[in-house]
Amino acid sequence: MEAVSQIPVHVRRDRTLRAKVIDACGMTCTFCHNEGTPVRADQRGVQRGLAYRAAGSSGRVSLYVPTNGVRFLPAAMCPDANFSVALGRVGRALGLDELHLTGGEPTLHNQLPDLIRVARAQDFVVAITSNGENGGKVLAKCAQAGLDRVNFSVFGTTPQELAQVQHRRFQSHKLAAGKLSALRESVRLCLALGVKASVNVVVPDYGHRGRVLRLLDEFGDGVTVRLLNSLADGDASIRAILRILDELSAVAVARYVVAGVSGTRTEYRLPDGRCIQFKEIRPVRLPETCCSCRFNNERDCQEGYYGVRLYRDSAGRYLVGVCIQRMDLCQTVEDFVGSPLHHEILNLREDDYTALRACCSVDAQALQDYRR
Repeated sequence: MEAVSQIPVHVRRDRTLRAKVIDACGMTCTFCHNEGTPVRADQRGVQRGLAYRAAGSSGRVSLYVPTNGVRFLPAAMCPDANFSVALGRVGRALGLDELHLTGGEPTLHNQLPDLIRVARAQDFVVAITSNGENGGKVLAKCAQAGLDRVNFSVFGTTPQELAQVQHRRFQSHKLAAGKLSALRESVRLCLALGVKASVNVVVPDYGHRGRVLRLLDEFGDGVTVRLLNSLADGDASIRAILRILDELSAVAVARYVVAGVSGTRTEYRLPDGRCIQFKEIRPVRLPETCCSCRFNNERDCQEGYYGVRLYRDSAGRYLVGVCIQRMDLCQTVEDFVGSPLHHEILNLREDDYTALRACCSVDAQALQDYRR
């Protein structure tokens, strides 16, 4: 492989807002962070003021709930004036123009196309993260509403692999096969509709090489395959990804860095011309907010400052969050737009952009074509 240090680096400012539009999900992945919120279905009987459950009868988990100080239950967002106002206020305050709908599983939201229309009316480019389980029923209407792309999260390429990462009560190969069939149909539908699609897979170690090869064989044409390192597995995961890329004779061609947040990607080209990306986390922190955080070290901080997230709680309030490990930092939209935290984010973005631009080459067309 060509040394990553020898390729051009393209820098752009972060302009993305992530919105958790629904809590429901049809999978029970054992590593789910659920955007930092409790699994709503498992909180029945929990008295207000007590710690929320990280797991319950649904089989789903929310990994950071025991330690992240979350003080609210998530509620589904509605395509109404309150949603529009929240998007507009946060978007204008931070200069954002891209909305990334998350969950739970967004395609289970029965008003997902309407949410997309509201966001498009605010001039947001709209994407969703999906496991593909319900895309066949809603993606056509979402495309008509203006959906730009879908990032598909793939947790297994065979029924056996998918079943292994589900709660023990749901480790059915038949159920997993149905989920994978739905995923394939969702990807196919995106391509047919002209909606951009990527397939994201976490690679904990070299033993997952087979998954990567199967993804390339099945989805490599017309779909961007992204390899994500496992934060829990540290350097071993990164070494495994680099080894797989080397065995594929992949050549690094460009690096894309988003100023002001921790996400970054390196693009590689395979001998047959197809592209594959390695997405990883760089050590970005909010200079004041993160300074005294107990998680602010290489071991405990899982994603650094990854960007702003929008939530709706069970009382109907819209909240802004900046870290899934520190949900106690969430503020109402009204409080956030006038807060020091809002200005801290803006200053970090500009300082990071200036520093990166000073040491990186920038290609205007590449930046125009590049989307998170």
